[in-house]
Amino acid sequence: MSHDTFEQTMMFQTKQEEEMATSDILQAVHQALEEKGYNPINQMVGYLLSGDPAYITSHQNARNLIRKLERDDLLEELVRHYLESHQK
Repeated sequence: MSHDTFEQTMMFQTKQEEEMATSDILQAVHQALEEKGYNPINQMVGYLLSGDPAYITSHQNARNLIRKLERDDLLEELVRHYLESHQK
């Protein structure tokens, strides 16, 4: 091994830290909110409207997960999905 090898910093990521799809994050947040007895839809809408992560429980790392998504990107994705699934 060369001297340069010892000076390089290696990155280690667990599976939980890997990129999650938006739908996976929404499902995980929904489940965590349900497990804690909250109305998931109301809580997520509160978060989307206010930007306040306090609407999302920290249970199951849900608060950190939802904050990985930009709110405007999330809203765009939700509207797109809704419209595509309700086309006649």
